[in-house]
Amino acid sequence: MAELGVRVGPLELKNPVLVASGTFGYGNDCPELSDVNLIGGIVTKSLSMNPRDGNPPDRIVETAGGMLNSIGLANIGVHDFIANKLPELRRFDTAIVANIAASSVDEYCGVLSLLEEQGGIHGYEINVSCPNVKEGGLSFGTNPSMTAEITRRLRSLTKKCLIIKLTPNVAHVSEFARAVADEGADGVSLINTVVGMAIDHRKRTPILSTVTGGLSGPAIKPIALAKVYEAAQAVKIPIMGIGGIMTTEDAVEFLLAGATAVQIGTANFIDPSASMKIARGLGEYCDSNNIPRVTDLVGALKVRTDISLIHSWL
Repeated sequence: MAELGVRVGPLELKNPVLVASGTFGYGNDCPELSDVNLIGGIVTKSLSMNPRDGNPPDRIVETAGGMLNSIGLANIGVHDFIANKLPELRRFDTAIVANIAASSVDEYCGVLSLLEEQGGIHGYEINVSCPNVKEGGLSFGTNPSMTAEITRRLRSLTKKCLIIKLTPNVAHVSEFARAVADEGADGVSLINTVVGMAIDHRKRTPILSTVTGGLSGPAIKPIALAKVYEAAQAVKIPIMGIGGIMTTEDAVEFLLAGATAVQIGTANFIDPSASMKIARGLGEYCDSNNIPRVTDLVGALKVRTDISLIHSWL
């Protein structure tokens, strides 16, 4: 049997498959449909200091090859999470990564500090890249200096795994990956959703209440692969690949592009056990291809060297 364990900084994962934030509730929402003990980890729904109602409806719409959402980081708030969600999450035999969203640097620090006082949290994913909120979100994630400052402040507050979730809605994601790596981040996760729009041609109106939202699903997989590859050429810290992963083969492609681990998102809405199937599939893939360790796939993409390759992001 192939060895499936991977490391992201101090975080040890039994296998490289996690569920992505915002696509699996807080991690304990559908136990009758999935067994999270079989995957590497859970990335919780985003947590802010206070509860958020999010954006008004309509705030989700299916598209060709994916879906658009404008949820707006709706969540119960960190205090309710600690009191009512975390106790149950502690019972799972998998890594718990708390996703944090905020409208200020101080709020990021405040939420992380509260979680640091609790047992059962193994790491943090910092959302600086949500396209569906007016405060924070992309205003942080498209400014490398601000992204670096957030990383620096949070790094001083924890020795646990610190992952920064980056947006694809920038020219060169490698610039942001370098910025957070220089400030001590243990890893980056990318990509978050791509800004998109849906229109009702009969009514001649936008379908989403916020006009635009975040596109996810198979439609963005080629973009995500390119961004993961770009970041992997720029930094040595681990990368969690996200974006349109629906099958084991999709996950393998992200590992080959340079990701150490992957997060399953939109697929969870179709099949809540998708991540478990992909985790099992990675083991079968390695065994059938005589690959002793899944880490042997990381960055193993065979790029042609007989032609001049110009990477404009380097």
